[in-house]
Amino acid sequence: MDPIEWIPIDKDTTFVFMLEAQARGHELYYLHPKDIFARGPEAYARMRRIEVARAEKHFTLHHEVAEPLTWCSAVFMRKDPPFDLDFFFATHLLSLVDPKRTFVINKPSGLREANEKLYAMRFPEVTPKTLVTADMRRLKDFLDELGGEMIIKPLDGCGGAGVFHLTRSDRNLNSILETATDNGRHQIMAQQYVPEVRNGDKRLIVLDGEPLGGVLRVPREDETRGNIHVGGNVVRTEVSDRDREICKRLAPSLRADGLYFVGLDIIGGYLTEVNVTSPTGIQEINALDGVKLETKVIEFVERKVAQLKS
Repeated sequence: MDPIEWIPIDKDTTFVFMLEAQARGHELYYLHPKDIFARGPEAYARMRRIEVARAEKHFTLHHEVAEPLTWCSAVFMRKDPPFDLDFFFATHLLSLVDPKRTFVINKPSGLREANEKLYAMRFPEVTPKTLVTADMRRLKDFLDELGGEMIIKPLDGCGGAGVFHLTRSDRNLNSILETATDNGRHQIMAQQYVPEVRNGDKRLIVLDGEPLGGVLRVPREDETRGNIHVGGNVVRTEVSDRDREICKRLAPSLRADGLYFVGLDIIGGYLTEVNVTSPTGIQEINALDGVKLETKVIEFVERKVAQLKS
């Protein structure tokens, strides 16, 4: 995971996974992606035993070990985006972990394959109209096709960074497209604008292809983005029939790719992103619904580990 001293303990999903696993009697070890290394065909890691608490001093580090990762029963890969070369190489090292001995969540090859923006394009029947290109002429033609309104976003962005709501009448249109594509050198995603975003961007937490719960992130009046860290308000919501339909459509692919724990972004009944690297939202759902979703996640991991041991 990322440095634990930085995390907001009232929002971070990895933190409640750690709390739940610890409460169930599991021993926790903490490491950064850079702490993984390989000797021959085996992945190792330098890691420290850790205890966590919902307190001002929220973690205590103990002794350090350097062991093969198969020494662990399970490994959570919870490094926040962006997906960069360090992350890419870390997934290659994690792919050296014998899956018959240690359960890795999410599966390293799945993390490499599933760009959080592009993965959704595999399911056109549940996604808005989408174009990926670096060609500014093609982007403007697509804007016209959509009636003069669309969203653009970088393929490697996270947390709403670089997301723009474009209209044909905006005098900044050419400048924004030039900047977003680096004058035609970088591909970006353009997507049909879904006006229901004003009512909220739903984060749906999905475990093993099944929805656990969701939360609406409602943008401020002066914002297009509903992301929490840019001021979006969290509002309680239900898991709808449409949400279940989307999950049913995605579930076979998610399971085949080892993407066990994901966060779907759904706007107006359309799937817009599939978040796989370190999806969050559990603490917000817990607070609004009076649940403990982390319990279901850790129980799922325990079952996977038990299957390996049997």
